[in-house]
This record gives sequence, C-alpha cells and structure tokens, in this order.
Amino acid sequence: MGGEPVQDWQKAIASTLEWWRDAGVDMLVEDDVRDWLARTPPPAAPAAAELAVAAPAVEALPDTLEAFVEWRMSDAAPEAGWHMPRFVPTGPADAEWVLVTDVPEAEDSETLMSGPAGRLLDKMLAAIGLSRESVHLLPLAWTRPLTGRIAPADEAQLIELARHHLSLLRPQKLFLLGQSASRVLAETNGESLTNPIRAVNQFNAKTLAVASFHPRFLLERPAAKGEAWKHLLLLSRGTE
Repeated sequence: MGGEPVQDWQKAIASTLEWWRDAGVDMLVEDDVRDWLARTPPPAAPAAAELAVAAPAVEALPDTLEAFVEWRMSDAAPEAGWHMPRFVPTGPADAEWVLVTDVPEAEDSETLMSGPAGRLLDKMLAAIGLSRESVHLLPLAWTRPLTGRIAPADEAQLIELARHHLSLLRPQKLFLLGQSASRVLAETNGESLTNPIRAVNQFNAKTLAVASFHPRFLLERPAAKGEAWKHLLLLSRGTE
C-alpha cells in the first residue's frame, strides 16, 4: 500500500509569502504579535453621564401661533438649508376648517396652491359654501423639495411640527390632502382614503378629520373626483 505523502512545509510557506508579496503586502501591520483566534471583548457601554452629554438638547417649540410661524421662517427651521422660497400658511388662525397639504406646488409663486391644483381646491371649497379665505391651509414642508416630494428622512420631523401647529390652531374640521398629510394622524396613517370620518382629541380640541386625495392627484386622475367629493361632504356634514 503506498505510504502517506510527505508535505513539504518549507515550499508551502515560501509559496504563501510569495503570494502575499505579489499582493503588495511586504511588512507586518503591527509590531506586536496578535492572537488572531482570541475572542475580542465587546466595547464597554458608555456611562449614563456620557450619554447625557452626547445627547443634543431638544429645543422647545414656541407656544403661540405668531411665534411658531416666525420660528418656522427662521434659520432654525428644517427647511432653512433647502435654499428655496418658503411659503407661510394662509387663512385665519381661528378657522373652523384646517387643510393640510404636503409641499408647495411647482407653480406656486407668492402663496400656497396658487396654480392649477389650487384652482381646483377653490372649486371644491366653493361647492360646500367655503372659500380659501375662510379656511386655514398649511403645508408639512414650507419649502418645496427639489424632488417635489418630502424625503423619508425629513418626514417625521415635519409631521411633528405640523402637529404642534395644529395644536395651536385647535381645528374643528381637518381635511388631509394626500398620503403624506394623512400621516399627521395615527387614525388615518396608512389607511385607505375610503375610510370614514374620524374623531380625534389630539389638538386641544375635538376634531373631525378626513383624509382625501390631493387636488394634484385629482388633476391626473379625474375619475377619483367623485370619491373626493364624498370625503368633502362627509366632513362638511360633520357626521361620524
């Protein structure tokens, strides 16, 4: 029977060193010998005091509408670095109806929704006896992003700011235009736009809320106007 083959360890080692040399490794990366098979202990968790120092301080939001709007137009607002015009909300502060949109429209020049989507919104409001001057319209983002949509990384903060804004307005009726605006409420977040009216007690008042289609969407999909009309009537009548 043949004998067990004899392995030439010197040739094997030389071949390995030659391979590493051809790969550009010609020196040790450390002066000290390392046990590569030893387990490395996990890093120690930072002390609570260190975490407290590292955590950024949360800035308290202004508690009046005038001061909050001034803050939203300042360099401290999230949109300050977007380098695009900012649009303030429109309408009276004590309006019964508050409408929430996502971003200013590409056609907006001086005021929110001053283009085709805004003209459709005006017709919708007129059909139930309202006007733009009688409702409060606010966007989640006060500046239009370059993409025309709110980035996921910015949405959570902008929604929280909109909720604070709504708590200062205390709306009786809340009309949420589009999917992004529908996420202002947990009751409408992720739900179908065909769901019925919701009653919430989140903004220092009892508020009836309906999430519907954005006028921008209705211009692209006119077939959805009938459903949007049902949403508008539902909130207008104020029945749950």
